[in-house]
Amino acid sequence: MSSYSELIKNFERIRSYMREFYVYGFKSREDYDSKSARSYDDERRRMESWLGEHMSFVRTPEGKNVFISIDSRTSRHNPFYKALKAKSFTDGDITLHFILFDILHSPEAVLSLPEILDKIDTYLSGFSEPMVFDESTVRKKLREYMAEGMIIGEKSGRRMLYRRAETACTKDLCDVLSYYSEVAPCGAVGSFLLDKEEGGEDVFAFKHHYITSAIDTNVLATLFLAMREKSSVTVTNKSRRADEPRRSRIVPLRVFISVQNGRQHLLAYQPEFNVIKAFRIDYLSDVKLCEPTPRFDELRAELSEMQSRMWGVTTRKNRYGEERIEHVEFCVRVGADEEHIIRRLEREKRVGRVEKIDGSTWRFSADVYDSGEMVPWIRTFICRITAVSFSNPSIEKSFWGDIEEMYRMYGVEEDEDDI
Repeated sequence: MSSYSELIKNFERIRSYMREFYVYGFKSREDYDSKSARSYDDERRRMESWLGEHMSFVRTPEGKNVFISIDSRTSRHNPFYKALKAKSFTDGDITLHFILFDILHSPEAVLSLPEILDKIDTYLSGFSEPMVFDESTVRKKLREYMAEGMIIGEKSGRRMLYRRAETACTKDLCDVLSYYSEVAPCGAVGSFLLDKEEGGEDVFAFKHHYITSAIDTNVLATLFLAMREKSSVTVTNKSRRADEPRRSRIVPLRVFISVQNGRQHLLAYQPEFNVIKAFRIDYLSDVKLCEPTPRFDELRAELSEMQSRMWGVTTRKNRYGEERIEHVEFCVRVGADEEHIIRRLEREKRVGRVEKIDGSTWRFSADVYDSGEMVPWIRTFICRITAVSFSNPSIEKSFWGDIEEMYRMYGVEEDEDDI
């Protein structure tokens, strides 16, 4: 049997396996031909060590298919965070980490680099097989921790002095962190902080718990960093509809997260085609930060203007800057004591207008880039709709085709004029 280590260096490889088998799911071992069977078995065993209690399988004529099965009534925390916490380190990395934070044990301990090196030598002298950390290695590690906000460096004359940053007390924030870790983008940060606290209660349960975005945390964090620095990035985009991944330079502008299914999209400017478009974040990998772009504010403002015509993430703006607008409207019947229907229309509409037609009829209308994105929402009013129309004939045909199919499924006979 092949041996494996639970700790990992290359998370993108794990993310790929998790996405293919446990997010998209229902693939057999034979279906996955990107890697060897032995590599698949090694990674599968590693993932089972994190997700074993949540894994299920079915047997089909094609083989055994594994998938994630989670009951939100009993599972209060995202199990995918366990993968993010399984990063490996070299012996030197972990040794230097603990020595540095033992030397800089509090914000009151302020030392220069030569003083830190002397203390490191003292620590290492007690090792049976002493390690050696040169000045360059220690300086780079201190700079890395400064960038993370864990160490503070201050100039004193010609010397740089280092001290430990103040540690925030999270004991009274357990409820906040518990909620944040399960619902927010990059919620893994909250999960890591919760690991430091003991005895906290699980006070939240989630009816709709969107857990699979956890494995996209590293990608999302880099995209947020790029937006903060107003920089472009290079990314590899591997769509399920494309045979080969594509490497592109884009300018990240905003992240859109669906409250219906938890899917995350990046709205970004693609200079190659001079267009703002949506990218599924779970299709993106190997994100590399590039130089700042002077057009960031201009592009962000353009996207803000476009949002007045966006129901979902479709922008419908071609490389020449031309737009195609589609009109949609429907009327609903509202009873005398059913003001909650009107409030729901106002609350849930992302764009568009709600107007009163008569004492019992209200009309919603909107001009959007893609009226097809609205259809699932419109269907939720189906028993109240008295009229509906789409300027896009293919969307209207599809909508009425779905209604006819529903009639057939339930064995309801209707005249063509009624339909």
